[in-house]
Amino acid sequence: MEYKDYYKIMGLKRDATQDEIKRAHRKLARKYHPDVSKEADAEARFKEVGEAYEVLKDPEKRAAYDRLDPNMQAGHDFQPPPNWDSGFEFQGGGFTGAGGSGFSDFFEQLFGQGYGGQAGGARFSARGQDHHAKVMVDLEDAFHGATRSITLQSPELDEHGRVHVSNHTIHVKIPKGIKEGQQLRLKEQGAAGMGEGGKGDLYLEIHFNPHPLYRPEGRDLHMQLPVTPWEAALGATVNTPTPNGTVGVKIPAGSNSGNKLRLKGRGIPGNPAGDIYIVLSVVAPPADSEQARALYKEMESKLAFNPRAGLGV
Repeated sequence: MEYKDYYKIMGLKRDATQDEIKRAHRKLARKYHPDVSKEADAEARFKEVGEAYEVLKDPEKRAAYDRLDPNMQAGHDFQPPPNWDSGFEFQGGGFTGAGGSGFSDFFEQLFGQGYGGQAGGARFSARGQDHHAKVMVDLEDAFHGATRSITLQSPELDEHGRVHVSNHTIHVKIPKGIKEGQQLRLKEQGAAGMGEGGKGDLYLEIHFNPHPLYRPEGRDLHMQLPVTPWEAALGATVNTPTPNGTVGVKIPAGSNSGNKLRLKGRGIPGNPAGDIYIVLSVVAPPADSEQARALYKEMESKLAFNPRAGLGV
């Protein structure tokens, strides 16, 4: 996927005001309109300008776009950083405006329907708008529950029409057993209502920070467990970490790297609780001493073993 420099497309600086963005769009839209332009690539440029304007005209899209690496060059290969959109608080169900139809893969990856729930613009009503935000918590919070202070960022326009981000901190109770992607509703912490209308709600979509041991999938956890060659060959019971403490796991004799074991009910709490799936990884000790090298030489001479026999070599 190629990176799009929306400011360069519209001939603008990154601190351009909303009025400057509107003027640039009007000028370029007239210049490249396919019905009047004589430019050979008028239609493609017209679509490109329209896509850039869709992002830069909207404070929420623009604030999120500005969060990406400003040193990226147009046309360079690009993938959004993991959880690049966490901590932003948006009105409605996500980004406003177009859903990405007819726009580039770059736009669709960042601002398509997959982001922030269902896209939709603001609607006038007595009740205040709901706000949505993606937040990161620790996997351990799902096992024990916790109260966390979370800082959210809200894009706003200043008096000069420039986007800036304001921070505010909320205290959130993370319930035991929460899953990745689950939403927490904070009542009346959204936008203010009109007239006598009450405030909207704030919905927090929960995601887990990367964990050094476990990869969550629903309520299940997946992990790799290193074992020695003799534990795999002869069988053994080895100590294995879990979020609720160390347990002994029985390694069947004749195991190999890639073999899977299951610890039933040791995953994220629930009804039923998830499981922990273990993938074995056989790790050979280093030949970093005379004794170790001698043992390897002895195995080489006494064990008729060719791990590549199945490859026909």
